[in-house]
Amino acid sequence: MKELQGTDFWKLRRAYSPGVQEYIEAATFSKFCVSGTLCTLDEINATLLPLSDPSLEPLQINVLDYLLGLADLTGELMRMAIGRISDGEIEFAQRICQFVRQIHRELLLVVPKMDDSYDMKSKMEVMLQSVIKIENACFSVHVRGSEYIPLLGDDAPTSYLLGAADVE
Repeated sequence: MKELQGTDFWKLRRAYSPGVQEYIEAATFSKFCVSGTLCTLDEINATLLPLSDPSLEPLQINVLDYLLGLADLTGELMRMAIGRISDGEIEFAQRICQFVRQIHRELLLVVPKMDDSYDMKSKMEVMLQSVIKIENACFSVHVRGSEYIPLLGDDAPTSYLLGAADVE
C-alpha cells in the first residue's frame, strides 16, 4: 500500500490495475450478497482511507478501474444466478438478472464516451454474454415450468411414473 501512495502511483497503474479490479469485484460482490445493492466508488475509496499514511496523498481507485471491476462482477453474478436456478431459487436469479442487466445498460451509456479503452470494450462483450446466459437460463426455467403437467405427480417418491406407485 505504501509503495502506491504519493504522487507517482499513477505511473504504476498498469502493474496494479488487475489487482484493484479483483478487489472491486470482491467488494461489490460481497455488498450485493449482503444487501442486494451496488458498492459505490466512494464507498470503496472510503475503505482505503484508514489504510493510508496521513502524511501522503491517499491511494484512491480511479473510475476506469472501478468500471472494469464492475464488469468482472457481472461474470460472478452470472455464475451465482445459474447456481441459484439449479437450486430452484428462480426469483433470486431473476433479481440478479435485472441487476446485471441494469449495470450493462448503464455502462453502455458511459463506455462510448470513454477514451479508447480496449479492456473496457472487451469486458463489455463478455458482460453482454453474461446477461444473455442469465436471461436464457431464466427463460428456459420459465418455459419448462409452464410445460409442467400436474398429472405427472408431485415430488413424492410414489410419483415416479405418471403418478402410479412404484412397481417392484
